[in-house]
Amino acid sequence: MDTQAMRELFDYNYWANYRLLAAARPLTVEQLEAPSDHSFGSLKGTLIHTLSGEWLWRTLLDGGDFMQPFDETGLTDIDSIEQRWRAEETEMRAYLDGLTDADLKAIVRYEVENGVIRQRVRWHCLFHLVNHGMQHRSEAAHQLTLYGCSPDDIDFTAFLNDRAKL
Repeated sequence: MDTQAMRELFDYNYWANYRLLAAARPLTVEQLEAPSDHSFGSLKGTLIHTLSGEWLWRTLLDGGDFMQPFDETGLTDIDSIEQRWRAEETEMRAYLDGLTDADLKAIVRYEVENGVIRQRVRWHCLFHLVNHGMQHRSEAAHQLTLYGCSPDDIDFTAFLNDRAKL
């Protein structure tokens, strides 16, 4: 994995995130917060979990603590979630722009619950973040489709097709 390929994966990641948020724009707060059988209890919960995962991993990889809590204050609707996501995207892109190919191959060590120390190759952590987003975007897309607001195709090839049009 090299830095250019990693940046391209994150281009896809943000393209898909914003496609979901655009599809969710017509929903009411009540619909966003309605209970669902998906992992995080509601569409809003799924979106915030995905955003918080991006924040957590970027923060960890940039020297932070894996156990620090994500501040959900003010994330009440699609506009506030999108605003926070755009701020996170800016931070992530700055982080990625500072990495070299050698940095991607470096080992990252971090502590999780119960004092367990894990170590991962940095690019594995970053790929996990994009893959984690794919999982939860599919859950969110299902919820949106049930509301009649499908985000349409959000897979990587659709991203490549959209990018080719530019």
